[in-house]
Amino acid sequence: MSTLQTTSEKMSNYRWIICFMLFFATTVNYLDRQVLSLTWKDFIAPEFHWTDTHYGTITAIFSIIYAIANLFAGRFVDWLGSKKGYLWAIAIWSVGACLHALCGWATEMSLGLQDVNDMLSASGALTSTIAITSVYYFIAARIVLAVGESGNFPAAIKVTAEYFPKKDRAFSTSIFNAGATVGALIAPVSIPSLASYFKSIGVGNGWEMAFIVIGALGFVWMGLWLFVYKKPQENPRVNAAELAYIQQDKENEDTSSAATEEGPKLSLWQCFRYRQTWAVALGKFLTDGVWWFFLFWTPAYISDVYGFASDSATAQLLIFVLYAITMLSIYGGKLPTIIINKTGKDPYAARMKAMLIFAIFPLFALFAQPLGNISYWFPVIIIGIAGAAHQSWSANIYSVGSDMFPKSAVATIIGIGGMAGGVGAFLINMCSGILFDYAEATQMAFLGFQGKEAGYFIIFCICAVAYLIAWCVMKALVPKYKLIEA
Repeated sequence: MSTLQTTSEKMSNYRWIICFMLFFATTVNYLDRQVLSLTWKDFIAPEFHWTDTHYGTITAIFSIIYAIANLFAGRFVDWLGSKKGYLWAIAIWSVGACLHALCGWATEMSLGLQDVNDMLSASGALTSTIAITSVYYFIAARIVLAVGESGNFPAAIKVTAEYFPKKDRAFSTSIFNAGATVGALIAPVSIPSLASYFKSIGVGNGWEMAFIVIGALGFVWMGLWLFVYKKPQENPRVNAAELAYIQQDKENEDTSSAATEEGPKLSLWQCFRYRQTWAVALGKFLTDGVWWFFLFWTPAYISDVYGFASDSATAQLLIFVLYAITMLSIYGGKLPTIIINKTGKDPYAARMKAMLIFAIFPLFALFAQPLGNISYWFPVIIIGIAGAAHQSWSANIYSVGSDMFPKSAVATIIGIGGMAGGVGAFLINMCSGILFDYAEATQMAFLGFQGKEAGYFIIFCICAVAYLIAWCVMKALVPKYKLIEA
């Protein structure tokens, strides 16, 4: 008889408080990412004379640094532990978020300019100098942000593996990962308004305080985490019944080292020996860029194609509705649990079946641009559906790593996956900025669209098929569930 069966005590639910803390952290994470995308077009670009290429370069470098940092962040979290590793991660990215506010001042000091009016009124070669100098400073702040944010998902997935059995991990991951959507929901109705308010009262050009206010939220989370988190076996708020539920997978696995509390220690290079690692990495590489493209470029898309500034009521409503739709991803995280309970399939088989379903929905992105000629609501709704599919996909691909690797290596595997996803995001963001400027300058035509709209349609086509390709690659690498035993 299992420990779970013999425990008659009513189960506590402290694991969901931990899940809420992960949700809170992820919300702050995505708010910090969104400040730049929601302020650059209407607040920052006029001040620093940026083009799409400048912005694309900044987002691309953020992505590649995030990618590289993920490789080491996961290892760092596994070494330091969930509690301390998470604290260090959010401290660094909160500092990085606040540093953006100094970029304008640093540019003025470097070029001997008096204030923002000098930059706004600049002409000729000076505009190029201002643009390049400011880009360097924003890149520096973005690098600090990327290094810190690289620790979020490795730490969160490690905590999830500590507090949830395998059958519930995708669901719990989808809940905390919904913080990305909530952050994206709050961002368009708060960040441009913050920037406009502070600009109206003469505090810089407004956007600076938006970075500081949002960045400060991370420090609030740190104070809460210090008091909330302990490992479940050490946490007095987790009773015996809940602990038995959390640890139920031990009874379904053999008594080898893989089934111990932390499992065998795997070096970074040992992890690369396994097909499971490459399945997670390539699945992230082929799909993460899609989400990051929608996250970083949708406000610009609404402005470029439909003429709505980011601080306009219409643009804020469109972005809000888009990310409200992505909240459907919570149900996507629940789907593997339903499949496991109804069919008895192993976690990996259930996840792959669910992920195939999620891979189909982004195909609707092929129709976003054509239907956008009828109403701007069509691409917004379609991008929202694709975003929901991505978040459901993401929750499950994270859980693939925690299903098959020992807990001691979970953050490392997620870090490797994050690195691969960051490389994919780097490529799509860099190429998008260059493509959009080229398409606008040459009035390029593609399948009935011209200029910048043609560039957007090309990227939408790539985003639409990425998930089906990724699913086929993952299935080819790991056809069946196999636990890593060292």
